[in-house]
Amino acid sequence: MFDDLREQASDTAYFDEEEIFDVPAAPQRHFLGMSPAQKLIVALLLLFITCLLSAFCLLATGSVVL
Repeated sequence: MFDDLREQASDTAYFDEEEIFDVPAAPQRHFLGMSPAQKLIVALLLLFITCLLSAFCLLATGSVVL
C-alpha cells in the first residue's frame, strides 16, 4: 500500500500544470447593509449614548456631584 506512495506523489502526470481554477471574486460584505459612513455615525451615536449613560450612573450613585 505504501510502496508506491512516493512514486505516485512524484508523478508529474498527477498534477496538471495547465489546469487553471476559476475562482469567483468574493462578494462585498456590508455589515447590516450599511455603508462605511453609516457605520461611523452608528458608532459615534453608540459612543455618545454610552458616555451619557455612564455619566448618569455616576450622578445617580453619588460618586460625582454637580
